[in-house]
Amino acid sequence: MKFKEERPLYILMELATILRKKCPWDKEQTSETLKPYLIEEAYEAYEAIEATDKIHMKEELGDLLYQVYAHAEIAREEKNFTIDDVALGIIEKLVRRHPHVFGDEEVNDKHEVIRNWEIIKKEEKNHRESMLDGVPKHLPALHKAYRIQQKAARVGFDWEKKEDIIKKLDEEIAEFKEVISQTNKEKIKEEAGDILFSIVNILRFMEINPEEALSSATQKFIRRFRHIELEALKDNKKLSDMTLEEMDKLWDKAKASLG
Repeated sequence: MKFKEERPLYILMELATILRKKCPWDKEQTSETLKPYLIEEAYEAYEAIEATDKIHMKEELGDLLYQVYAHAEIAREEKNFTIDDVALGIIEKLVRRHPHVFGDEEVNDKHEVIRNWEIIKKEEKNHRESMLDGVPKHLPALHKAYRIQQKAARVGFDWEKKEDIIKKLDEEIAEFKEVISQTNKEKIKEEAGDILFSIVNILRFMEINPEEALSSATQKFIRRFRHIELEALKDNKKLSDMTLEEMDKLWDKAKASLG
């Protein structure tokens, strides 16, 4: 097929228009129906980055990019905005929020850059009642806690040293132990949440992403559990027929061999 444009980004824009006109499935879509695909493609790109798989990373970023074009094409049809408006908006925002690059302001480190970013953002979003309003409601809980804490810290509301947060974690664990023997599940949930929030705080303070930490621990569990399954298979056994003690022995072997 011959496209009018030669530049890839404009071919993609043209392609989005053609699909909306000629593909029965694409014709039926709205920004509302496309929402899940936007999230899915973002996660797939995330996974490719995490796996340092450059080939799939390029592919998944392409899938994610097309989602942006698809949403922009629907908006163009509705006479709301175009893909050029989307690009212009982010260009203006990036220039505005980097006065140390495109203006005369000077900064000493990345922390000053982040603080200035939040100050400028708050001025732009002056209709918001709180600077925390900018954190998306639908973020996974662990990442949402991380972003909330980040934003609070960027204006100076933060711990002075990690030892203080660790002390706070110890307090939360003690409170959790007090309620764990009770039947009040709401109270147990509350105290468990406080522990998780404190752990996120420690990791954030040390510039470790809690999502990545938990993901790594989960993958480690999967590797070890898969090892147990394979070892059981070698002995013609099913895990459901094994005792906990037998599985624990295989688990210890998995830890020793896989780390």
